[in-house]
Amino acid sequence: MAKTSRIEASADDAEVLASLLARRHSCRGFSTEPVPRAHIEQLLAIAQRTPSWCNTQPWQVIITSGARLNMLRTLYSERVSNGTQGDTDLGFPTAYRGVYLERRRTCGYALYSSVGIAKGDRERTDAQMLENYRFFGAPHLAVITTERDLGDYGAVDCGGYIATFLLVAEALGIAAVPQAAIATHSSFLREFFDLPDTRQVVAGISFGWRDDAHPANGFRTERASIEEAVSWVE
Repeated sequence: MAKTSRIEASADDAEVLASLLARRHSCRGFSTEPVPRAHIEQLLAIAQRTPSWCNTQPWQVIITSGARLNMLRTLYSERVSNGTQGDTDLGFPTAYRGVYLERRRTCGYALYSSVGIAKGDRERTDAQMLENYRFFGAPHLAVITTERDLGDYGAVDCGGYIATFLLVAEALGIAAVPQAAIATHSSFLREFFDLPDTRQVVAGISFGWRDDAHPANGFRTERASIEEAVSWVE
């Protein structure tokens, strides 16, 4: 088959992928109704096909729901509210500058505007921030960890897994939000889930059914053009 024919034959697949990427967004308001176990297992089985360096598949995924998740929700939000010092296994950004600061601010302002928080309203801004540690009311949480010895690229592979998880969830009609905030108290999570010190916490994914009436689900972020993101060297 000629290369052009191969591209034409894959056009439908590309359109499906483009549609999923366009539809997907970070859900910040969930229904309390749980997702059936069979749906979650289907999501996980497909996401497991994520490629990784030397096929190491470094991700280990903890899925927590029900009473155990509600306990974590309470304990985590209390820790943050009380100012308990956290710790991270991976290096968090040291600064946001230039276009990265601009994009971060644009996203933040859009979120706060969607839920009616005026600029400078610290009390309501802090309350919205705490929703990260209540997992936005989601009925399920996936905690993604990697093996410490696999270094930065183990975490990179986990990033690929997270991206796949989000797309599969969208394909199944399941809402989700990836959360680096989950990893800001990594030692606490290791203790809560009885994880060995060799496991590094990468991020979490809160997921469930989207609450369409929640105002935080009404805004969308934009993406940079390929001209901004890509350099051609020929």
